[in-house]
Amino acid sequence: MTLKITQKIVNAVLAHGRRAEPNEACGYLAAKDGVINRIFELTNIDEAPDHYSMDPVEQFATVRQIRAEGLQLAAAYHTHPETPARPSVEDIRLANDPNIVYLIGSLMAGVEPVLAYKIKKGVVTEVLLTIVRN
Repeated sequence: MTLKITQKIVNAVLAHGRRAEPNEACGYLAAKDGVINRIFELTNIDEAPDHYSMDPVEQFATVRQIRAEGLQLAAAYHTHPETPARPSVEDIRLANDPNIVYLIGSLMAGVEPVLAYKIKKGVVTEVLLTIVRN
């Protein structure tokens, strides 16, 4: 599986993460014509540097907005302020939707800044990211 995403959205995920530091940032990414081109920043109600929970009211409102705009929900994202962009043990444990892609942005220097995964029943599979011009 390949996930196409614009550089603008990659930059926006990392910018959201920097604004949320020292806590994790989270949200949804939406696509049109198979390319992620829209970010929906959500509130990390846990306000924690090592895990996140999306605000359920915001989640449902965002999904409704994505559908109303004719977009497709393509991924859930969150950031890791101090660790690489790979799922933590808690990320794997809490991954409850095997159909969604989980995109992780790392703010750590010297590592790949954004990676994506499918997580199904504790099994993690990396999803190839293709960054396209805006």
